[in-house]
Amino acid sequence: MSFDRSIKIAPSILSADFADFGREIRAIEDQGADWVHVDVMDGHFVPNLTFGPPAVKAFRPHVKTFMDVHLMIAPVDPYIEAYAEAGADMITAHVEAGPHIHRTLQAIRGTGKKAGVALNPGTPLEAIEYVLDLADMVLIMSVNPGFGGQKFIHSQVDKIARLRGMIGDRPIHIQVDGGVDPKTAALVAKAGADVLVAGSAVFKGGSVDAPQVYGENMRAIRDAAESALKHA
Repeated sequence: MSFDRSIKIAPSILSADFADFGREIRAIEDQGADWVHVDVMDGHFVPNLTFGPPAVKAFRPHVKTFMDVHLMIAPVDPYIEAYAEAGADMITAHVEAGPHIHRTLQAIRGTGKKAGVALNPGTPLEAIEYVLDLADMVLIMSVNPGFGGQKFIHSQVDKIARLRGMIGDRPIHIQVDGGVDPKTAALVAKAGADVLVAGSAVFKGGSVDAPQVYGENMRAIRDAAESALKHA
């Protein structure tokens, strides 16, 4: 997959119909999703439980674009191989989820997958300064991880802008996750984010029987982000 900084929409299937994941994934892709974002939570690192490797393996045949697996689990290292084998294209681990993020990123890359590193809202950029060269993506959490539908934390816009400066010309994506809607998409895109994760803002009002609503929601987010870049 070649690198580019164009705006990518990555709907979080945490907001999809859990009884119909196959059709939901196909619906969002047909309506213009660039990536499919899978939020993995362990009830320990974050206060919620979601998808184990067998679930991710079941999603894989339905994903034709790019499966972006966000591990909100601790310890993370023992599970990297299982999620790689389940079919993740990108595996993102939190700097806070283990003692050695350098080793974690090495382990992800060792499976042949792309490696992402995530920062919670209270974690400074300095925590990843010396591992940027091992990362294909940095995920800035704009809510505290664990639940969908939370309010966007505006302090993270400055963090994204500072991260963009740190990255320079390195081929590293900046992903933002949490409270992304057309209004906040403009702010984070202008600051330097290129991969926008959205859950409720994509799935609200639509269904597998009315997928065009997903398309309208994604277009509104993309248009807001791209318009902000044009006027930056």
